[in-house]
Amino acid sequence: MSSFRDLIVYKKAFSLSMEIFWLTKDFPKEETYSLIDQIRRSSRSVFASIAESYKKRKYPNHFISKLTDAEMENVETQAWLDASLACKYITAETFQGLNKQSEEISYLLIYMMNNPEKFQ
Repeated sequence: MSSFRDLIVYKKAFSLSMEIFWLTKDFPKEETYSLIDQIRRSSRSVFASIAESYKKRKYPNHFISKLTDAEMENVETQAWLDASLACKYITAETFQGLNKQSEEISYLLIYMMNNPEKFQ
């Protein structure tokens, strides 16, 4: 791999973030400085942390630390998806699709954390 952009987990995290961006354009305006900003920020932090981790891959502890940050932001995104569903800003079907994507990202991140030597 020559770039973080080649990582499947990066591609999936970037794609999820873009889906969330477009979806939240239809959220109520009163959510602009709360839910919308929070879910966009956390979902963007996932792929950004993955990119940062890739540059630290020669140092396993640093690599794992940045991947842990990505996982933390991914879980935060899931919490904001819960709130979006509870507020009826998204349907259960939309929630399930986005949550499934987030879970896939989580599995890939955990694999990377458990196998840092495969990414050096």
